Amino acid sequence: MSLRLLRIIWVITRYRLDTLLPMERLPWFLRLMFFLSPLRLVPVGKRSRGERLRLALEALGPIFVKFGQLLSTRRDLLPEEVADELRRLQDQVPPFPGREARELVEEELGMPLDIAFAHFEPEPLASASIAQVHAARLHTGEEVVAKIIRPGIEPIMRQDMALMYRVAGVLARIPEARRLRPVEVVRDYEATLFDELDLHKEAANTSQLKRNFKDSPLLYVPAIHWSHTRRRVMVQERIYGVPVADITTLRAQGTDLKRLAERGVEIFFTQVFRDNFFHADMHPGNIFVARGEPHDPQYIAIDCGIVGSLTREDQDYLARNLLAFFHQDYYEVAALHIESGWVGENTRANEFAAAIRTVCEPILEKPLKDISFGQVLLGLFQTARRFNMEVQPQLVLLQKTLLNIEGLGRQLYPDLDLWTTAKPYLERWMKERAGASGFWESLKRQAPDLSRQLPELPSLAHQAMSRIEHEHRQRQRQAIAMDGIRQQLTQSRRNGRRLRLGLILVVLALAWQPLTQWAGDQPWAILAAAGLGLLLLVWQ
Repeated sequence: MSLRLLRIIWVITRYRLDTLLPMERLPWFLRLMFFLSPLRLVPVGKRSRGERLRLALEALGPIFVKFGQLLSTRRDLLPEEVADELRRLQDQVPPFPGREARELVEEELGMPLDIAFAHFEPEPLASASIAQVHAARLHTGEEVVAKIIRPGIEPIMRQDMALMYRVAGVLARIPEARRLRPVEVVRDYEATLFDELDLHKEAANTSQLKRNFKDSPLLYVPAIHWSHTRRRVMVQERIYGVPVADITTLRAQGTDLKRLAERGVEIFFTQVFRDNFFHADMHPGNIFVARGEPHDPQYIAIDCGIVGSLTREDQDYLARNLLAFFHQDYYEVAALHIESGWVGENTRANEFAAAIRTVCEPILEKPLKDISFGQVLLGLFQTARRFNMEVQPQLVLLQKTLLNIEGLGRQLYPDLDLWTTAKPYLERWMKERAGASGFWESLKRQAPDLSRQLPELPSLAHQAMSRIEHEHRQRQRQAIAMDGIRQQLTQSRRNGRRLRLGLILVVLALAWQPLTQWAGDQPWAILAAAGLGLLLLVWQ
C-alpha cells in the first residue's frame, strides 16, 4: 500500500500535475503550501498540460484511466487541448505486446491459435485501460474481434481500491462528507470495476442488450461467439461503423446529427425505464454509428462490461422526479425526495422546494449548449448539504451515464433540447406503467405465481380459519386464567387483613396490663395517634 502511494506521488511529481490546479481559486494557505513545495524544483518540460495529464493517468493504471475517460466526455468543463488528449484514453492507451496476447488467448482457449482462428492480427485494433482488441477471422469465414484482458492488471487495481477505501474511510469520519456515503460508493464502484475483468459477464451483458434492442432502428449490438469466449478472452462479431466522436466523417456522409442526438437520449431512457438494464460506460470510444442510412442513423454499442439497473421503487421515484422537474413542480420534487428517504423525514418540503427552485430554475427552457450538468450537480450538492441529503450509491452509475450522454449530445448537436426530447417519453412510460396496460403487464408477470397459488387457496383459507379459531380459544383460556388469578389475589388480601387483625388482638391481650398503665400516663394526643395507627394497620 505504501509503495503504491509513493508511486502515485512520484507520478504526480514527474508530470507536474500541480500546474493544472487553478491556483487563483485555492485558499491562501494551499497557495502558500504549493509555492513552498519542492515540486517547483522539478522542471515542467516541453509537453503540454493535456499530454502530461494523459501520460500520468496512463502510468497510474486503469482506475485513473477510467476517470480520464469520464473527463474526456465533458469538453465544456475542460480546455480544448486537454479534452483532445484525454480522448485518446478511450481507445489509444499504450498496448501490451502481441506475443503476450497470443499466449493468453491460447491459454484461455486451451488450443493453439491457428486451430482457434483462421487468422489473428498481432497488432491491436484498439487498446483501452483494462483490455485490448485484436482483429481475427474464424475458420467459417466470419470476421470477428478478440477482446483480451491486460496481463497482471488485477493486483494493481486491488492496490488502488485499497487506497480508495482508506481515503473513503477518512472522509466517512468527517460530518460534512459522511452524507456522501463514500465507503458505499467505493464499494459499488469496486464491484462494477472488477466485473469488467470477467469477460463472461460482459458477454452475457452484451447478449442481454442485443436481445432488448432486437430489430430496433435505434441501436445495434454485435453478436457474441460463445465457443471462443472465456473469462479473459471474448470473441465478438466485428462491426464497421464511424466512431461517434468523428463528427467530420459523420457530417461528410450526410448524417442527421439532430436525429442522432435525439436517438441517443431515447436509447438512454429506453434502457433505464423500459428495460431497467442500461449500458453504464457510454463514452465515445464505445459508441459507433452505422454507415448505412445517414438520414436514419443507428447507433452501435460495444463494451458492455459495466451495466446498471434500478429497483422498481427507484425507477418510479426517478421518473416522477424528472417529470416533476420538467413541469417545474419543485414541491413535488421535494416531497418525492422525502417520501423515498433520500432526505430526512423531518425535512420541511416547502423549504427544500425553494432551495431546489433556486438551483434548477435558471437552466430550464435552454438548449443543451447553454446547460452544464456539472454546475447543476454542484449546486444540487450544495443544496443537499443544507438538508443532510445522502448520496444514493445505486444512482451513482446512472448519474455517470447521464453525464456521458450529455457530453455525447454536446459533440453531436449542441442545440439539442434535452427536456423537450425526454419529457414525452417519460410521460408515455408513466402512463403505460400506471394505466391498464401496465396493470395487465404486471398481472402477466405475476401469473406463474398466481397459477401456482390458486389451487392452494382453499387449503390456505382453511389453515387461516383454523389458526384464527385456535387463537380465539387461546385468548379465552388466558382470560379465564386471569380472572382466577385476580380472585386468588383478592382472597389473599382478605386473608392477610384477618391474620393481621388476629395477631394484633393476641398481642393486645397479652400486653393489656402494661398497656393500660402506659395509656394512663399519656396525653390524649398520643393516645389518638396510637389509635389511628392501629386502624391503618388493620385496614391496610
